[in-house]
Amino acid sequence: MKETENIFLTLINQHKAIIHKISKIYMNDAEEQRDLFQEMVLQLWKAYPSFKGNSKFTTWMYRVCLNTAIIYFKKDSRKVDKTPLDGNIDVIDVNENEGKEEKLACLYAAVQELNGIEKALIFLFLENQSHREIAENLGISEVNARVKLNRTKEKLQFIIKKNGYEF
Repeated sequence: MKETENIFLTLINQHKAIIHKISKIYMNDAEEQRDLFQEMVLQLWKAYPSFKGNSKFTTWMYRVCLNTAIIYFKKDSRKVDKTPLDGNIDVIDVNENEGKEEKLACLYAAVQELNGIEKALIFLFLENQSHREIAENLGISEVNARVKLNRTKEKLQFIIKKNGYEF
């Protein structure tokens, strides 16, 4: 048991950036991001005995974390006092080398307006995953992944323009 736990913790530490990115895409508030991060690690631990090594650990990890985030996001969105955006984001005028944090904040703010599956698609796209890998991680066909991703990118562009986030 101790060896299994050590292997699991090593793998989580090697790939914790994935969990951080997913929690940031699904939750706007830092405290909620930490809560989601903890929930994903818990679900990974619970599901770890089912990992047989038939796929890469990161592929399995993406699937567990994204499913956990989607479920968590749906539960969180039912709360009445939660709003995905604070509405106080201004248009940003920056040169190429400055304002990366602001640009990233605008992207995350725009992504908050997407639904759970769309967030997963954009996350996997930003992780430079192929259509085949996205399909595998989400359990859909490659054609479906391509179509959904294109629609989601168009929707995200619309949100960015609508809210004046263009950069």
